[in-house]
Amino acid sequence: MKGPPIVTKALAERLEQSEIDYMTSRVNAIREREGNPMGAEVRRFGDASAFYVREMPWGSFNTVKGIRTEDIEYIDDIIAFFRERNRSFQFEITPANSSNELLGYLSDRGFRHHGFHTSLYGVPSLEEPVYSSGITIRELKADEFELYGQLHCVGTGLSPDGAGYVADNNRILFDRPGWRFYIGFVDDQPAGVAVMHMYNGAASFTFAATVPAFRGRGLQTAFLHQRCYDAARAQCDLIVSQAAYASTSQNNMERAGLRIGYTKAHFYHNTI
Repeated sequence: MKGPPIVTKALAERLEQSEIDYMTSRVNAIREREGNPMGAEVRRFGDASAFYVREMPWGSFNTVKGIRTEDIEYIDDIIAFFRERNRSFQFEITPANSSNELLGYLSDRGFRHHGFHTSLYGVPSLEEPVYSSGITIRELKADEFELYGQLHCVGTGLSPDGAGYVADNNRILFDRPGWRFYIGFVDDQPAGVAVMHMYNGAASFTFAATVPAFRGRGLQTAFLHQRCYDAARAQCDLIVSQAAYASTSQNNMERAGLRIGYTKAHFYHNTI
């Protein structure tokens, strides 16, 4: 992988836009299921995108991305949007679009900083990936989403009872433009899954998880290199990924050649 470009405000905004693009595609796909059983909505407020999924109460599916100082006039409308749905939510603030005025306004409305999340970036590579011994990776087949759901849940610590819901909410992306799903094997045993979304030349590594019993064998690194290679073959010029700050995932990404673009702050209000 050749060296990534230096961070500029324009690059940081492109990284954030790639997150908005994949999240918009994902939540709209959930919304378009017959009868919208998950209660999914995407709403624009100025440059900010608000995401809400009734049956997914956690922060990543009830969040606001792309907010900037120029959108302060919409913040009360955003709060009303989530209050009408009786849902707490978070604002994701990037350094490129932060300001004392914006942070002060959120503080005045009762929002408090409650965490950081790292966004990383790199340049795709046409160098064919070489896996550690015993590892194989291929794209997921259309009839394998039940297995995907199981690996997703076990790999992230979710209850196996939720595998069917995970399968349903990812199966709808299979034929949607830009999405690719991968399954990884360790010693011929299904061991993990990974996902990539490509749009406007940016390849977002949106998810990856390994079953605990197979961790430490190099599967996550293999997923990273495989997606870098596939992104290059698809004519992408940028790869983007996210991870908890200083986590094993972030460490793996940096070892694979990705750099930190920014660490965004989450602002949350739990009494909406």
